[in-house]
Amino acid sequence: MSYILRGTSKNHGIRIFAADTTSMVEEARRLHNTSPVASAALGRALTASSIMGIMMKGDNDKLTLSINGKGPLGTIVCVSDSKGTVKGYVSNPLVDIPNRADGKLDVGSAVGINGLVTIIKDMGMKEPYTGQYPLVNGEIAEDLTAYYAYSEQQPSAIALGVLVDVDYSIKAAGGFIVQLMPEAEEKDIDILEKNLSQITSVSHLIDEGKTPEDLINLVLKDLEPMVYEKIPVSYKCDCSRERIEKALISIGKKDLDEIIKEDKLAEISCHFCNTVYHFNEAELIDLRKSLDN
Repeated sequence: MSYILRGTSKNHGIRIFAADTTSMVEEARRLHNTSPVASAALGRALTASSIMGIMMKGDNDKLTLSINGKGPLGTIVCVSDSKGTVKGYVSNPLVDIPNRADGKLDVGSAVGINGLVTIIKDMGMKEPYTGQYPLVNGEIAEDLTAYYAYSEQQPSAIALGVLVDVDYSIKAAGGFIVQLMPEAEEKDIDILEKNLSQITSVSHLIDEGKTPEDLINLVLKDLEPMVYEKIPVSYKCDCSRERIEKALISIGKKDLDEIIKEDKLAEISCHFCNTVYHFNEAELIDLRKSLDN
């Protein structure tokens, strides 16, 4: 089961969210049949999106993370809610590029660096909040760290990892986001920086059996960490035939008439789960008639 822990240092100067998202990322890999490097990129983005969703307070709040660095992977899109439920996709799930010289998956080259990370927060206001920042290296964790520092003025350290097995399944996935609060003291920041410097690969830690509880204890070592909440999270698409019908209606009378006349059917696939919805001629005509009412 994938889950996220919410915690702080004892004096509340530092807050942390730590996650094991192995089963969540495996579900995404299964649905999208992603290549190893696409699995790693999408898995990192899904983990971050799930944590960032939990940071929001409203029950109906939504967060969309979009990353496009003009690389062969194309665009990564993830959508999460305040319960950490997430869905996502990549434009080219079958992208295949050589590994880095150290043997690791080259997520940075797959994503590219000639673009932006974009965060859209829909919190029920008149207009959603949108923040953007140029990509740093396409590795996603560093890109989001820079986004928080410069777009939201929130000092953060982010680690994200996905370990792909030889059969392309997800062996381990997870990460953490740790942030400084206004109450943070210099001596605590020094301790935090020392602890972070000793953490190399979060996915390998999870593969070795380390839990989110262990991650929090490592990151906040000597800072008396306190865990407040354990939140189960999952990959779940909320598409439905009704939603697809509304999408078809939204294209307007002219385009619907054209589909009915030329194709006599419609086949629409959901980006997030690859479910295919079929509409025959009679169903399309009924949708078209609804526009006359």
